[in-house]
Amino acid sequence: QVQLVESGGGLVQAGGSLRLSCAASGRTFSSYAMGWFRQAPGKTREFLAAIRWDGGSSLYAASVKGRFTISRDTAKSTIYLQMNSLKPEDTAVYYCNFRNNYYKDFWGQGTQVTVSS
Repeated sequence: QVQLVESGGGLVQAGGSLRLSCAASGRTFSSYAMGWFRQAPGKTREFLAAIRWDGGSSLYAASVKGRFTISRDTAKSTIYLQMNSLKPEDTAVYYCNFRNNYYKDFWGQGTQVTVSS
């Protein structure tokens, strides 16, 4: 099992920045990749970014590419999401995802990000 704890959400004005963190514990040695998703009220969960644990290659959704940056600290089993130029439409609950080498997914509890106009 893997446990994920997100932090860093909050209220920010449009144009501002936030950095989310997600700390993984448990069987983290089995990590294939970790990533971030979000879900706004009334909408489906949306992929944002992912990073390979081995090598660190990353992938972004078009909606956030150029504004959001995913990074990892393998020693701390932690990933980050630096979010810049935030927009009101970025308001959502942000979830951390851990995918192991068997392509099983684990999820964090989510952290609220609210961007005011």
